[in-house]
Amino acid sequence: MLQQLNKPQSSLWQTVWCFRTIMVLLMLAITAPSYSQALSQYRLGADDEISVSVFNEPDLSLTKTRVSANGSISMPLIGQIVVKGLTLDEVELKITKLYLGDYLKKPDITVAIVEYRQFYVNGEVNKPGGYSYREGMTIQRAVSLAGGFTERASRSKIKLMRENNSQNVNSVDLNTPVMPGDVITVEESFF
Repeated sequence: MLQQLNKPQSSLWQTVWCFRTIMVLLMLAITAPSYSQALSQYRLGADDEISVSVFNEPDLSLTKTRVSANGSISMPLIGQIVVKGLTLDEVELKITKLYLGDYLKKPDITVAIVEYRQFYVNGEVNKPGGYSYREGMTIQRAVSLAGGFTERASRSKIKLMRENNSQNVNSVDLNTPVMPGDVITVEESFF
């Protein structure tokens, strides 16, 4: 008789567990495109590290080059090219145009990000500082990288400043996506 009473409960727990699993997967499916969509329109900035491949021209290719503070990279034969504020597709087109004609007949250029520029976490975290960006980064993950919250940290008073919009500081929650160059500030809780 005791076994019969436990069967409906275990069935109920299985249903609840399945429902929660489905909800988590659904949330991941909804948020995943927003990360990849934001990164497909990602604009390069100082300290991003990129590779530039010129098909069949290894002497013109760069396996790793860091975007300088003035927003440029140095390419063989054509020199300094300003790439700050451009998407990867725009950089490919710009380099293609510069090599076309004088140097190559049909340049085939591929640009990829090797390493994104850092984002920064400050305020009430155990290890404030700059951290390497990885796709799928959220405020929660960023705070974890920064050693977690201090005892005095407010988990609801977190500010985010986007690199290209320093005039606009937004209050955010732990699931908010983080982008390269962002500055996250965890404020102190007074209670």
